[in-house]
Amino acid sequence: MLAYLLRRLAFLVVSLVVAMVAIFVLLRLLPGDPANALLSVNATPEQIAAAREQVGSDQPLLQQFTTWAGQLLRFDLGESFLSSRPVGPDIADRLAVTIPLTLIAFTIALLVSLVIGITAAVKSDRWYGIVLSGFAQLGVAVPVFWVGVVLVWVFALGLGALPSGGFPRDDWEDPADALRSLALPITTIVIVMSASLSRYVRSATLDVLGSDYLRTARAGGSGMGEALLRHGVRNGAVPVVAILGIELSTTLLGAVVVESVFTLPGLGSLLLSAIEQHDFQVIQGVLVVSTLFVLLVGFAADIVQRLIDPRLRTSVSGNR
Repeated sequence: MLAYLLRRLAFLVVSLVVAMVAIFVLLRLLPGDPANALLSVNATPEQIAAAREQVGSDQPLLQQFTTWAGQLLRFDLGESFLSSRPVGPDIADRLAVTIPLTLIAFTIALLVSLVIGITAAVKSDRWYGIVLSGFAQLGVAVPVFWVGVVLVWVFALGLGALPSGGFPRDDWEDPADALRSLALPITTIVIVMSASLSRYVRSATLDVLGSDYLRTARAGGSGMGEALLRHGVRNGAVPVVAILGIELSTTLLGAVVVESVFTLPGLGSLLLSAIEQHDFQVIQGVLVVSTLFVLLVGFAADIVQRLIDPRLRTSVSGNR
């Protein structure tokens, strides 16, 4: 297991390096010069040359990349072309909204999907099992922004119970006020994510219900609940954990949609504004942080799978 962990860490580092190269190259393939963010329409050749020198786009691409890579090794994401502010602290401020939004919504959605998915599988012959399965199918087909708009219309504009958007100026100094601002965005994500996750939970539970070891446990006198807890949870959790990693990454990356609907000052809105203003340093910084998050989540999901399933550890040691 230790050898596998070291290999996965090495793969994580290589994947991060490849991703950094891809981010740098793809951004440079876009039309326009990064210096355009500092220039007016009628800029003179002298102004263009000065702007290119300021942002470093007058240097060869290899030199630009090595300079950027050196900054990353020092945990420095550079400075914004427009505001001259360090990108790192700006991203950290936005993550103070995006991370709680993502983790709270993910945790609630996981709990809801476990209840819905297991009930829909165990009670698949009952009317409420069929209804829960239908909810999962319908929830996957509904766009997240549409759910957000409906929730704003009902709970903010209609009932006036919750704010339609925005975030407190003092951030988390008043946690109750902050959570109230995130209530509708969290609910939006929970509805869509729990519908998606419950499908996988239902499928994994059905596989467990049809397994020989569960039938053997039932024949030995165990009840359905006891048999599932003692023999089915670990086996059913293996495929679900992989999906959880994907869903958690998707939630963070998809926060741009939810944050746009609810005008939240999160990572997604920072990326959108940077794209509109052609602020390459901010775009690169957000993409680096997002990529690192996705890779770490995938790494954690892979390790958890092997911890809960001895067969995977055996296959790893057998292939070594």
